[in-house]
Amino acid sequence: MKQVLNLVLIGLSLSLVCPAGAQTQDSYEYNSEFTWGINKNSAGGFIGGLVFKKARKLTSTMLETYGLEVMNVKHPQEVRHSSIYTGNFFIFGKSNYLYALRFQYGRDFILFSKAPQQGVEIKAVFAAGPSLGVVAPYYIERTVDNSIWTSRREQYNPANPDHVYSKILGTGNIFEGLGDSKIQLGTNLKAAINFELGFLKSQVTGFEVGVLVDSYFKKIEIMPSTENKAIYPTVFFTMFYGNRK
Repeated sequence: MKQVLNLVLIGLSLSLVCPAGAQTQDSYEYNSEFTWGINKNSAGGFIGGLVFKKARKLTSTMLETYGLEVMNVKHPQEVRHSSIYTGNFFIFGKSNYLYALRFQYGRDFILFSKAPQQGVEIKAVFAAGPSLGVVAPYYIERTVDNSIWTSRREQYNPANPDHVYSKILGTGNIFEGLGDSKIQLGTNLKAAINFELGFLKSQVTGFEVGVLVDSYFKKIEIMPSTENKAIYPTVFFTMFYGNRK
C-alpha cells in the first residue's frame, strides 16, 4: 500500500512540474485508444496478470471504456517450499488455482490534459463488471511407497495420508488439470488513477494505480485447511502501453 501511495504522489508531482500541459490549445486531440498492460497486485505473484482496455471519447473530458483483466489470484497464506528430495518448489496446502477473468465497463475522467510532447495526462478511472473465476486443480508430484524413484501427480488433498510435506517432490506439469476446472461467477469493481507519460502523439505509455474488489457468489477453496473467502480486495499497479487515434 505504501509503495502504491508513493507512486501516486510521484505522478501528481510530475503533473505539477509540467503545468503547461494542463490546458493548451495545442493539446493532442484523439477519439479512441487501446492499451494493454502488465499488472502487479497484492493478491497475485510477481506478475499478477494482463490488462486490456479499449476507450473512446464521449466528451473532451470523459471516455467510455471496455476492459478485460486476466489474473492469477493467490491465497494470502500461500508460501513456496522446496522438496527435501528434489529441491523443486511447491505450495504446501494448496488445492486449487484461481484464475480471474474480469470484464469491465466504465468511465475515465480526464483531470489534466497534456500537450502533444510534454506533461502528464491524469485520469480518474472507474469500472465494474462481471467476473469469471476459473478454479483449476493444483497438482503435486508425490512419492509412491516412499520411493523417490516412483512418483504420481494428483490434486493436493489434505485428507490424503500420502500428501504429507515429506512425501511431496514438487508440482505437477503446467496447466495440468485445467480441463477439470470449475467456473465461479462474481463481480468486480475498480477505482484508480491513470498517469499517461508518452511523448508521441499516437502512442500511449504510462502506469495506473488503484484498488479493486473481486466478489464471488460463494467461497472459493484455494487452500482447504485454512480460511477461504469469496471477496478479494486488492491494491494494484499496472504498467501499460498502447496507441490512440
